[in-house]
Amino acid sequence: MIPIHDSQRSQTTPWVTSLLIAVNVFLFLYQITLDPFTRNEFVHQFGFVPARFAAESLLTSMFLHGGWMHLIGNMIFLWVFGDNVEDILGHARYLLFYLICGVAAALLQFAINPESRVPMVGASGAIFGVMGAYAIKFPHARISMIGWFIILFTFEAPAWLVMVYFFGVNFFSGLGAIADVMNERGGTAFFAHLGGFVAGAILILTLKTRCRSRLRQDAAW
Repeated sequence: MIPIHDSQRSQTTPWVTSLLIAVNVFLFLYQITLDPFTRNEFVHQFGFVPARFAAESLLTSMFLHGGWMHLIGNMIFLWVFGDNVEDILGHARYLLFYLICGVAAALLQFAINPESRVPMVGASGAIFGVMGAYAIKFPHARISMIGWFIILFTFEAPAWLVMVYFFGVNFFSGLGAIADVMNERGGTAFFAHLGGFVAGAILILTLKTRCRSRLRQDAAW
């Protein structure tokens, strides 16, 4: 399932969210211009490889992606949820919040398998941090989703339920993928998603945010 729209209106222009999307798209377009060998070296240099821990790669890895679907999926999630979190935090604090969530996500994945030599790339951990903050601040907003079961269909659900679904899917998928993680088979960094989500939820509870209670009430069921 993929979110395509939310009912929560923002009062400010999401400059940082738009910039993050632009940077991610630009870097991916650069990646695909490289020949396979150079691209592989690029990913190993700027992706986060737990076995050769490099602090700067905690940041650079969250701006790289493994393929078109990886990029497009992440950017859709960021666009749907990012504007509202940026709205209540302000542009500068939102950017710092995003980066901290991405770092926290990578660190949890590192804690799970510090000897891994598989590079971790993607904005998913930071975006799950945004989702964690959204779940806390806008639990009753309505999320329009697109799903598929033989055919494509759309439906709406409250934000809290959507977030429970994505957290649960990643939690149980992470448990099921532990063997793959330990055997260096690559795949999705589910624990990074969980780490980002929890970091975002905790951070947003500790930060002073702009009041959007009237808008949340307008968006409630």
